[in-house]
Amino acid sequence: MKTNSCDCGTCRHKLCAQRVPIFFGLNEEELSHVADLIQRRQYLKGEIIQLEGSDADCLTIINQGKVKAFRYTQEGKEQILYLFSEGDFFGESNLFGGRKAAYHAEALERTHICMIARNDFQELVRRYPEISVKIIGALCTRLERLETTVQNMGTRSVEARISSVLLEFVEKYGVKNSKGILIALPFSREGMASYIGIARETISRKLTLLQDAGIIEMIGNKKILLLNEEALRRELD
Repeated sequence: MKTNSCDCGTCRHKLCAQRVPIFFGLNEEELSHVADLIQRRQYLKGEIIQLEGSDADCLTIINQGKVKAFRYTQEGKEQILYLFSEGDFFGESNLFGGRKAAYHAEALERTHICMIARNDFQELVRRYPEISVKIIGALCTRLERLETTVQNMGTRSVEARISSVLLEFVEKYGVKNSKGILIALPFSREGMASYIGIARETISRKLTLLQDAGIIEMIGNKKILLLNEEALRRELD
């Protein structure tokens, strides 16, 4: 069950709004104004933050943690649409267009979120127009990612789709070390399969082949060490 609020005293002092790309460029006084409008919540792994079809009456920003956005197919299978992490946001469709939430959103780990109510957010956009420009840019990037996913499902090989998602995780979660780039996977093999539209058994088999080829090293179920990034990128050509 969702808690009423999280202990964000430290977050407030550091102005968590500073961590959100759409608020970059605001000065200290303006960020303080944004922080005063924020309502903070905390969710545990597996808790639902948003239901598809619900009234999304606030902008929800990920302050800490990871969230998956998904729908169910006609066959009842889960299809992951987006993966949100620190600084990402959702709930914008109702704020601008009055539409219902387009997908479910579920916490993948202990997650802290910041919410700004619709009226407060609309006032912010009127006061600081640059915020709306940055939101448009973020939504365009998100749309490009979704279009790429759809295109991958129809035209790219399974190998290319797996390489593409691993490189996406490198960009978001990769940490360089002496052997390569360590990726903390945001979800299981089944989640990865749902994210790129293939069977779980297929992704497990292909990851094993990448490991046998010396391109990656699997470390348990939730970490992958990328040993040869260039070889992975060649799969996209």
